[in-house]
Amino acid sequence: MVDKNENIEMITGDPKKAIVKLSIPMMISMLLIMLYNIADSIWVAGLGADALAAIGFITPLFMVLVGLGNGIGAGANSLIARFIGANNFKQANNAGLHAIVLCVIVSVIFTILMLVLLVPILKAMGAGDTIQYALDYGYIIFGALIIFVYSGVASAIFRSEGDMKRATYAIAVTAIMNIILDPVFIYVLNLGITGAAWATVISASLSCIVMSYWIWGKKDLFLDLTLKNFHYEGKIMIDTLQVAIPSTLENIIFSALAIAINAMLVIASGTTAVAVYTASMRIVQLAMIPLIGIGTAVLTVSGVAFGAHNYENLKTAHSYSIKLGFLLSIALGIIMFVFSAQIAALFSYTSASVELAPEIAKAISILTLFVVAVPHGIMSSMMFQGIGKGINSLIITLLRSLILESVCAYILGFIFGWGVTGIYAGVLLGCFLGGSFGYVWAKVYIRSYSHKWNVKH
Repeated sequence: MVDKNENIEMITGDPKKAIVKLSIPMMISMLLIMLYNIADSIWVAGLGADALAAIGFITPLFMVLVGLGNGIGAGANSLIARFIGANNFKQANNAGLHAIVLCVIVSVIFTILMLVLLVPILKAMGAGDTIQYALDYGYIIFGALIIFVYSGVASAIFRSEGDMKRATYAIAVTAIMNIILDPVFIYVLNLGITGAAWATVISASLSCIVMSYWIWGKKDLFLDLTLKNFHYEGKIMIDTLQVAIPSTLENIIFSALAIAINAMLVIASGTTAVAVYTASMRIVQLAMIPLIGIGTAVLTVSGVAFGAHNYENLKTAHSYSIKLGFLLSIALGIIMFVFSAQIAALFSYTSASVELAPEIAKAISILTLFVVAVPHGIMSSMMFQGIGKGINSLIITLLRSLILESVCAYILGFIFGWGVTGIYAGVLLGCFLGGSFGYVWAKVYIRSYSHKWNVKH
């Protein structure tokens, strides 16, 4: 119990120290996730542009499914953290168990939907000649949906009590195994793109087994998730869903944006442009890992501060995370820009993909600015999720991504006639404007809510 108590003391103490201690393991986790995503792209790139483009069409849909788990996990993380801040550990246990029940229900429903609707969805997305590759990959991934949803929920439960190390270990198992299995399944066993899918499913299954052992086998969490602690409460379901649904919708928004951008790129320059964008955005997402790590830490720290009615800690967590995020993103953006050509070479190691290198390098050099444009928006959204205001976070994401990024991309790409470069520039501009709105809203909200609490007490 000593280590577990130290975790609780950490998330209820100095918010700056808590954010750093929580975010570093999360950064490692996200780095590992992105590395195995990039490994998928790199190994699939060897099969040619059509196979890589197929991954580009499946990725937005897959992110929706991962978002189901992450959304339920975010709802559970927020609620459990608020209960811990209020010293209500009985309800913290119950909230964790409700999240797992939600995980099973949602997985069954959406597995059936995706398997039935995958073909018409891909046709509507304009997959064209790449559709068979996309189906070969997608049926396997979507058929194993419960694995990815459960992984997101279980990992969030560990994070909610400040236990980032084991959440990281579980993800490390997934990432390392996927990186090892990808070339074996794709080329040695000659399974092609289906091999990449099976490698991902098998690797993710291992992390689920490890986390399940810690929760119900070893039973050494601070939370006690045995069935005796489950007592159905509609309010817990509602409180979880108030963050889970908006958080999931945010992932759907990101996927809808990716679909919209892919469609614009196809119109502007064909499916090869989608392959280029898919590869370059994997690198951009890699550079965004520190921001996602910090944002995830902010969710937990904000939830605990809100549950304890400590609005000074809430204010500090929001401001400090943004400053830290900008410093790291500027440094990483410079690195991406300087080494764009070398990074692009990773995706052009075969004769089938060599022509993509110059375009990928160009895309990376432009999209480095995306990393710098996003910190204030991400931290504000995650703060709102932490305090249980998922709708606020959803509005920020809706405005930033689906509205401003897509509209600006269309205006600069087609109305201004800048083509692919204009689409990239529009994404950057929309991201920055939407994030600025979220930042101002978060600042006003924290100030006004703190004032209301002080007046009442």
